[in-house]
Amino acid sequence: DLDECAASPCKEHQYCLNMDGSFSCKACDTSCVGCTGEGSGKCKTCASGYVKEDEKCTDIDECNLPEKVCTKENQDCVNTSGSYKCVCSEGFEDKDGTCVQT
Repeated sequence: DLDECAASPCKEHQYCLNMDGSFSCKACDTSCVGCTGEGSGKCKTCASGYVKEDEKCTDIDECNLPEKVCTKENQDCVNTSGSYKCVCSEGFEDKDGTCVQT
């Protein structure tokens, strides 16, 4: 078997998987910017919204940061993978960027 992966045939956000007589390119984990293999522990660097913790890229919970990220009145923070979103609190709805009582 020839190791086609030695020539780095895959794109930047992929890793190479050598197989008998062939190879395939697999997508890096969403927490990675470049990788050497499968999963968040094989990242070259962590993507925005992720931090290296215990040799893995893990999601930053922006909603638990000391500085509030959702600053409008009656707004709650919802953590998402690699990011967050600000939503109106229960009983409120978004009217032109302001959370008003429903």
